[in-house]
This record gives sequence, C-alpha cells and structure tokens, in this order.
Amino acid sequence: MVESIHYIVCDPEVRFGKPSLIGTRITVGDILGWLASGMSVEEILEDFPSLTKEMIQAALAFAAKKQDVVKYVL
Repeated sequence: MVESIHYIVCDPEVRFGKPSLIGTRITVGDILGWLASGMSVEEILEDFPSLTKEMIQAALAFAAKKQDVVKYVL
C-alpha cells in the first residue's frame, strides 16, 4: 500500500487547507470526485500529467484512513 504521508499535505495557503497532493492544487476530494464520476486512473493521468499513479493511490489510501476515524452521528 502506498503511504499517503509521502504525497498528501494540508497547507492553509493551498485550497483552504484541504488535503492536497504535494506540489499541486489537486485535492484528495478532486481525485475521489473524478473516480466517482467514472473517470479512470489513466484518464486522470492524461488530463493531469503532473500526477502519478502513486499519487492517486495515496489519495485513495488517505481517504480510506480518514473514513476509519470519522464518527457518524445519525
């Protein structure tokens, strides 16, 4: 599994501090949204050549870890 700590940063100066891929303005949420809309990893990489497959995997790993610590109140 890719370690998200090597690829994800929360910088208040970039996208209001949302978790973003290092060296980009692309957030974890952007990646999740694109994948949820049906884009493939290959299509994302074509549209954003500064990204790598490892960066996308790190975004997914980060989101999966975040899911484990969120407490839902119904």
